[in-house]
Amino acid sequence: MPQRLILVAKVKSPHLAATLRECIPAFLERGWVVTGEPGLVDAWELSGLPAESLRVDAELGAQEPPADLCLVLGGDGTLLYAARRVGLRGTPILGINLGSLGFLTAHPLSEARTAVETFLAGGLVADQRFMLEAELWRDGRLLTRHTVLNDAVLAKGALARIMDLRLAVGEQDAGPIKADGLIVSTPTGSTAYSLSAGGPILHPCLEAFVVAPICPHTLTLRPTVVPATIPITISLDDAEDAHLTLDGQVGHRVLPGDRVRLHMAKASITLLQRPGLDFFGLLQQKLHWGDR
Repeated sequence: MPQRLILVAKVKSPHLAATLRECIPAFLERGWVVTGEPGLVDAWELSGLPAESLRVDAELGAQEPPADLCLVLGGDGTLLYAARRVGLRGTPILGINLGSLGFLTAHPLSEARTAVETFLAGGLVADQRFMLEAELWRDGRLLTRHTVLNDAVLAKGALARIMDLRLAVGEQDAGPIKADGLIVSTPTGSTAYSLSAGGPILHPCLEAFVVAPICPHTLTLRPTVVPATIPITISLDDAEDAHLTLDGQVGHRVLPGDRVRLHMAKASITLLQRPGLDFFGLLQQKLHWGDR
């Protein structure tokens, strides 16, 4: 049975066609079956790869056993999408950065072919990342449930009125909160929105969440690190226009009286990283630690 590659890409990237030419032939030469979403067809044709070599599937093989690899060509947003659509099914993810920052898609564009060749030679390192499960409850009913890699954000919309929230960590009441919102992030997401809100950077091996208020009314209310084994509940007491945003990509309207319940998901994802790229080396590369 041939090995299977799921391809997830930032289809608007001007670098996509050239990167496909760099990465995909090595898989086709080995008889891999390549599957991608319909939006990938134009870039595939522009790359000059054989049209019949791309299997188009809007579900990305959801009805089939887990693929052998998910190749992500894009930025961190593209990888977050791939994590929910493909990585949760057990398929390891190799990210090539076509974006601007690339904390998760840590392999640079200039090394795209090398990254693929290293993978095919068995030279990449598996990096396990736990995920966050978010539930939205209303009147005792579960409205929606999602598993995300970075964060869950409960925040107000366009109106300037402050939000009244109540936070509970496990059975402990963490008190009422007046703020523009709250961010609950995983260690993976600690370098994203949470960092901009003043939250700490967590090492990916930690099993912990960062709870970071957004523009709190009380200046002594600071970001807090709590064990990921303890569930978190956010209750919305009052807000004009509130939304729950998951990984910056999935959104739901939240009404006064609703509850957002967050806990460590049973599932995790596997990122494939190049050997020798430690976490602090990545921080120096991406955040320019040590530069003067």
